[in-house]
Amino acid sequence: MSEKLRLQEPIRSPLETPRLITPLPYRSGTSFLAWAIVNNNQPVPDVFSKMTKIAASGRLGLFYADNVTYLASEWRPGTAFMRAWEFNGWKQESMSWKTGCYIHAGLSGANTVVYKGPDAGKLLESLCINGFQKYPVGSLKHLVMLQEDGLIMSHAATARVAEDEYHMFAGGAWPRMKLQEPAYSHLKVETEIRKNYLFQVAGPKSLALLEKLTGENLRDLKFMHYLDTEIEGIAVRVARLSMSGNLGYELHGPLEEGPKIYDIVYRAGTGPEFGLERLGWKTYRVNHVEGGFPQSSVTFANPGFENIPHYVVSGSVDPNDARARMRTAYEARWHKMARFDHDFLGRAALEAEIAAPRRTTVMLRWNPEDIIDTYASMFQPGEEYKMIDFPVAPDNPARAHADHVLLNGKRVGWSSGTTYSYYFREVISMACVDLDVTDIGTEVVVQWGDFGGRIKDIRATVERFPYLTDLRNNETEVKTLA
Repeated sequence: MSEKLRLQEPIRSPLETPRLITPLPYRSGTSFLAWAIVNNNQPVPDVFSKMTKIAASGRLGLFYADNVTYLASEWRPGTAFMRAWEFNGWKQESMSWKTGCYIHAGLSGANTVVYKGPDAGKLLESLCINGFQKYPVGSLKHLVMLQEDGLIMSHAATARVAEDEYHMFAGGAWPRMKLQEPAYSHLKVETEIRKNYLFQVAGPKSLALLEKLTGENLRDLKFMHYLDTEIEGIAVRVARLSMSGNLGYELHGPLEEGPKIYDIVYRAGTGPEFGLERLGWKTYRVNHVEGGFPQSSVTFANPGFENIPHYVVSGSVDPNDARARMRTAYEARWHKMARFDHDFLGRAALEAEIAAPRRTTVMLRWNPEDIIDTYASMFQPGEEYKMIDFPVAPDNPARAHADHVLLNGKRVGWSSGTTYSYYFREVISMACVDLDVTDIGTEVVVQWGDFGGRIKDIRATVERFPYLTDLRNNETEVKTLA
């Protein structure tokens, strides 16, 4: 169940009363404020009551006014998961990481799981495909965790902050759950969930903006490393990584300091010098697809998604086909992170797949004439084609979507993450396809629509992966930047 402005489908509240959530004129920091007060576990009316009181009180000392579209998704019956959905419009927001920079606060909240103790590294190593031999303090890794059958169960950026301490961000509960099982319960590991802000600041001007704010030269900060600094006297951890694929950073700190830091970044970044935009969840998903970063709830779903109320199952693939909506590490192009110098859950399945791979992820560019046909059907009698929402289709906060991909009439894979790129003026998607369909220029057909409904065959071409190649974060030597 989701509620927001401009929804295409009718929705209902937990009380089954149709309504819409209307954006209100809050004060600065409201894009982060929802995360600071909701804790993912409060009924929608209580959330907005608290937001209104805090905004009206002026306690944050913030000064600019804005209108924000918020979205509430049902995380569990009767409770809401709040998201700042859209700010200055999806076109401006989607251009930000090509022409200026953005700030995104959507991963803030009770998002950091701390693993500490003499066996902390042993626990994570036993669950992750990544190698731990070269994992110095002050660095981060994108840790990937599998089920026994090789399907991706969880993944998260994780910082090593001490020899026996790791901080896992936005997706790190899986190892904590495994500690409750007999096979892991003997390990000496303490866990803690911390409420932190996590602000992503990315785009070609992100480095200059953060150097201005910290008063430090950040050019020695390597990709997937962090350093501790200050912004206006407030301690801040700056990490170099981004979901957009191009140059970007993250700011980490205690949740209660989040509104102040957000406001400082916003005030310094807006205007022609840095061109900062606030990035909402609506457009946040675009950077994953353009940047070639498969992501759960965007291009695939994790095992067990069928039991999560706010997941929407869609696409021309039978909704009962859960496998079409999940990925292995090889299929997501993450198998190259694997190190087989240790045992980990799912190792045998991954080794077998690497020895005899079947599918991988490619980028598809959709035919614009066929896309226009879907809109033309809205002005013709009979059943129309399913709408291709802009900038991401379908426009749901969490999706388990899969469309059939055909080559010469034969099913060869699944397409997901359908995205309109305003920068490229094209519709693209990620497709998990058979290996003989991966050559650039290969022409396929995506069957767009929902199972049992009218299906549109849309021609598509295999293209470069990733699609956005400018200023790649893992390749850019920032010392040479102006």
